[in-house]
Amino acid sequence: MNKKGLVLVISGFSGVGKGTVVRRLMEKYKNYALSVSVTTRAPREGEVHGREYFFISEEEFSAMETEGRLMEWAGYVGHHYGTPRDYVVGRLEEGKDMILEIEVQGALQIKKKYPDAVLVFMAPPSIEALQERLKGRGTEDEKEVEKRLRRAVEEAEDMESYDYLLINEDLETCVEELHQIVRCEHQRTGVNLEMMSRIKNDLKRFVEGE
Repeated sequence: MNKKGLVLVISGFSGVGKGTVVRRLMEKYKNYALSVSVTTRAPREGEVHGREYFFISEEEFSAMETEGRLMEWAGYVGHHYGTPRDYVVGRLEEGKDMILEIEVQGALQIKKKYPDAVLVFMAPPSIEALQERLKGRGTEDEKEVEKRLRRAVEEAEDMESYDYLLINEDLETCVEELHQIVRCEHQRTGVNLEMMSRIKNDLKRFVEGE
């Protein structure tokens, strides 16, 4: 019988390397699936519709939210982002551990609706490193970098609401630590009731000689 998958929510400051860590995690381990979010922002160079995001209009986004087709949604630096419900639920039923790479607002919505979701906040080894990563992407000017750093100050206020804090200093170390978090979480009672029930029933049958 398939074990139901886990909802893994990953948030962190812009430029901290969330996408790189997630891609490497999925290369190393095959039990993960990534939810592709919808967004109203324009694609950056190299981004493909349906791969990094589904790029939609504000009108389309509003319709999805009104019709209840989003698990969560949030505004970020003038744009909207959301998680399509049907795709996530379907993959969970298949036993996949679903990764939701989303902003703080959306993560807290997920935790409220799905208490067994595991929230991981990814941070840089230093603020100087974060600033350098933002500048190094080459996708934002100085004004945009400053805006994202100011946003990081706001996001930091909600770090305590997360289950884990993960420092992304070394890629491979960060990936392995994230995978171990998921492995441990699968043993928690809240996400493993079906397996515990099977063990208890097997014990009873064995002791009673059935």
